[in-house]
Amino acid sequence: MEGRICALAVLCLVLSSVGALEVVIPQKEYEFARGDNITLPCNFKSKLAAPPLVIITWSAEAPTAGAKETLILSYYSNTKQTDIKSMYEGRVSLDVDTRTGRANLKLSAITLADNKVFECRVLIPTDDEGKPAATVRLVVLVAPSTPVCKLQGKAEYGQNINLTCLSAEGSPAPTYKWESTDVRSMPRAAPHPRTTDKGGILSMYNITKDTSGYFTCTSSNKIRSAKCNITLAVMPPSVSFGSTAIIAIVVSVIAVIALIVIVYCCCRHRKKKREEEEYAMGAPAEEFHDKDPPRNGDRRPAGREEDRRVDREPVEDRRRPDNDERQSDYDDRRSDYDDRRSDYDDRRSDYNDRRSDYDDRRSDYNDRRDRYSDRNERHDDERSTNGRRDRRDDDDRRDDDDRYDEPYDDRPPVPNNKPLRKDYDD
Repeated sequence: MEGRICALAVLCLVLSSVGALEVVIPQKEYEFARGDNITLPCNFKSKLAAPPLVIITWSAEAPTAGAKETLILSYYSNTKQTDIKSMYEGRVSLDVDTRTGRANLKLSAITLADNKVFECRVLIPTDDEGKPAATVRLVVLVAPSTPVCKLQGKAEYGQNINLTCLSAEGSPAPTYKWESTDVRSMPRAAPHPRTTDKGGILSMYNITKDTSGYFTCTSSNKIRSAKCNITLAVMPPSVSFGSTAIIAIVVSVIAVIALIVIVYCCCRHRKKKREEEEYAMGAPAEEFHDKDPPRNGDRRPAGREEDRRVDREPVEDRRRPDNDERQSDYDDRRSDYDDRRSDYDDRRSDYNDRRSDYDDRRSDYNDRRDRYSDRNERHDDERSTNGRRDRRDDDDRRDDDDRYDEPYDDRPPVPNNKPLRKDYDD
């Protein structure tokens, strides 16, 4: 008895389902290339042979989760009017036949924006039970664009880095695969023992010099594939470009500062040495000489006036000692200078005494010279007088000789006692 009742219930259920509305889409997913003109099929069956009113709508899934679906179009069989939304105007149409149950959606020049889920819904006022709607996914096939390979992190020993690979577009979503060769272009299974490859990101940890090489990323989907390359050179931190540039700048700055310090120290040293020599020498060399030039072959250097003094500014007024030690050293040099100055004064006094003695002896010499000059004058006068006397005697002797040299004549000899006659003028 119970078995008969169960069979009767199942039969009633089957009969009721046959008369209900049913909307069917043959496939769950359709794939088309971007730019194609496509048709998404939709069929429906009703328990009514000729329903007075059929309302057909097509809509697309919301772009964001939680939002309402986007209505594409609405069709009303009583007026045979199709209402298309403005965003799909000009590229959407409906292939409809209510007698055969056809309600196909036509899309022209599909784009990646059409890569979504679409819903076909049929509404009959007197047939509201069964399956009034069906969904289908449209996959717009787009070849992956050329991917971009980038390095994230520093390619230095012991660092963790990521090599990223990404195509700007591609549908279905492209898959990525990394391949690597060493610096000799020899293939290798993995560039580093601790390496992960997921979603186009190649992660390497604690990299070494052996990690260096050439890396190739392949982005591919059902249509085609594209590749990009990147060269990785792992260097020690000390020789990286950024560190080298910083070190070069620091070394240049230090060199300039050192040069300035050296020049300054040299100038200070020369100035200090010149001051020490001046203080060590005391007064200049011309101080020790008198301003009068040497006389009568005196080759002693001429000196300067006794009242002349060196008007020198103290060292401590021109430069300040940096510490007590330098001040003490300056005091010692000042004391030595005072001692040398005192010794110079003693030598100066001795020089003045010798100079005074020299002046006395020179005065005596001048007196003796005057007396000698007087004697010379008297001697010259005497010599002049004697010369005239000698000339007169010579003349007398010449006259006598001439007289004796005259020839004899007939005149009688002159007696011895008779004076001679002078025939010439004296």
